[in-house]
Amino acid sequence: MTDTMRAIEITKPGGPEVLQVAERPVPEAKHGQVVIKVAYAGVNRPDALQRAGKYAPPPTASDLPGLEASGEVVSVGAGVSDLNVGDQVCALLPGGGYAEFVATPAAHCLRVPKGMGMKEAACLPETFFTVWSNVFMRGGLKAGERFLVHGGSSGIGTTAIQLAHAFGARVFATAGTDAKCTACVGLGAEAAINYRDTDFVDVLKAEGGADLVLDMVGGDYIPRNLKALAEDGRLVQIAFLQGPSVEVNFATLMTRRLTMTGSTLRPQSDLTKARIAQELREAVWPLLDAGRVAPVMDSEYAFEDASDAHARMESSGHIGKIVLRIGA
Repeated sequence: MTDTMRAIEITKPGGPEVLQVAERPVPEAKHGQVVIKVAYAGVNRPDALQRAGKYAPPPTASDLPGLEASGEVVSVGAGVSDLNVGDQVCALLPGGGYAEFVATPAAHCLRVPKGMGMKEAACLPETFFTVWSNVFMRGGLKAGERFLVHGGSSGIGTTAIQLAHAFGARVFATAGTDAKCTACVGLGAEAAINYRDTDFVDVLKAEGGADLVLDMVGGDYIPRNLKALAEDGRLVQIAFLQGPSVEVNFATLMTRRLTMTGSTLRPQSDLTKARIAQELREAVWPLLDAGRVAPVMDSEYAFEDASDAHARMESSGHIGKIVLRIGA
């Protein structure tokens, strides 16, 4: 393994054009960590927020973007007993995925599912950790419940639809075009709502209300989500594409016994992420092995074209996941 590697740096806060290829030292595996030779890296909205200067990495994390990757373990740190050099894994990263090598806690690595390529495996960690922890662990979704996910054609949305359907929920999704709505139905949504011409509140009320809503839009969607909930319903907030500030009548929460919660993944402790990883191994990886659930792929970009990948994501024209080809 060489001492230096190619990486994509954020040269300054700004648009996609600020992403540039640079040379960096290869990271070392600290206690409890492994170093992965990256094959593919997933591209996610938090990467774009970090690039724009709106989402600073934790103090101990790499300043390079990239929160998920797939590849081969090339170095194992002290205290790691369940991974070996040569293992093929996908991993949730604290940062640094846009590079030829990356270090991450071994407990945040998951084996590449049976029959799945590295490109597809790179799309799993960020969305599956996020969906499992928010929809099932925090939101408590159960079979037979009505589940509404906004942004159904996004990486998060396509994952949430498939997992909720696989575990027996009735799934409803919103999306911005008829083609995206068709894709949502194909993944297991009972109904997909084009938010440009149909009010999701009316649709869900007609069904008895949503037991759980997963929202990444925020803004004026928040009071509308509360209206769309059934009695004792839960709203889980994971992002704010339209802003975090809004007026809410809390009498509605009290009289209808509603719950509002939410989380962000990156700042959580390594132990919490390891617990999420373990639940994924037990409950979700068998579904991936069996082909019952799979990442939805939108597009692949060369390492040097990271700016184009970000432009594609921010156009909101994609359906599913975008990846960078690093060392495949």
